[in-house]
Amino acid sequence: MVEVNKFTKKVFITGASGFVGRNLKSFLNGTGWLVAGISLRDPNWKTRIEGASANSIIHLAGKAHDTSSHIKAKDYFKINRDLTIELFDLFLQSDIKDFFYFSSVKAVADSVTGVLVEDIKGKPVTAYGRSKFQAEQYLLKSKLPAGKRLFIIRPSMIHGPGNKGNLNLLYKVIERGLPWPLAAFHNQRSFLSIDNLNYLIKRMILDPGIPSGVYNFADDEVVSTNDLITLIAKSLGRPPRLWNIPKKFIEVSVKLGNLFPLPLNSDRLKKLTESYVVTNQKIKLALNVNRLPVTAREGLVKTIESFGPLDEIEL
Repeated sequence: MVEVNKFTKKVFITGASGFVGRNLKSFLNGTGWLVAGISLRDPNWKTRIEGASANSIIHLAGKAHDTSSHIKAKDYFKINRDLTIELFDLFLQSDIKDFFYFSSVKAVADSVTGVLVEDIKGKPVTAYGRSKFQAEQYLLKSKLPAGKRLFIIRPSMIHGPGNKGNLNLLYKVIERGLPWPLAAFHNQRSFLSIDNLNYLIKRMILDPGIPSGVYNFADDEVVSTNDLITLIAKSLGRPPRLWNIPKKFIEVSVKLGNLFPLPLNSDRLKKLTESYVVTNQKIKLALNVNRLPVTAREGLVKTIESFGPLDEIEL
């Protein structure tokens, strides 16, 4: 592995104020990199890149998937597709070497049977997924000038301290002493610790031998929702309350959440209970690593601990 020249140890990050952006910026700064955040809301953002000398652009900014369905489809395409294309075209004309586009596993598959690999034929279902997929297609069809690389990153569900999402929702349910009524749904899911994400990005930047392409990011192990419930309950010093209510009853009940602002609707039920396994073998082979630094459970425990004062968790 060849170290990047000290004069090019600069990275631009869009979406630097978001969860991933904040963590990645702090991580890279801590290892001697100069990280500059770019807000695509700034009408003058292009001038920040034109003529700049930097190693990479890491494009994190985007419109996240909204399970409440309040976001119009055109907004996904305007932000996730059109702005990405505009930024990428500017990159092609610049002296910057690498372009990292953070897409999503949902860009190619809303559901997974078996294990999701990078060369799957994309069949996005939602406007969010389609907007990401169309951006991917434009980038992949573009001709890269010599010396430039394009990395399309499809991460699993990213988590870490300070991240508010479905893990935090699960924590609140158990903290209040409520039972988990979805234990009848047995699944396996891939997650991605923010620590493993940071590690992979840094290694890819530093290693000039990593070829352009699509790379899945995920922890090495899979975890079930029931395992998550058990981990959280143990962290609170309580036995897990797993209720095996018949699936059919749950599936009918959540339809009310599609009509009224209830905590659980069909989309959220799917997110919490479906199996979604993602392989990370391609990026590990490219980097010649056998295991990522943080196990899935270690990363999840670290995230869970950030939700409140917890007892030590026994793995």
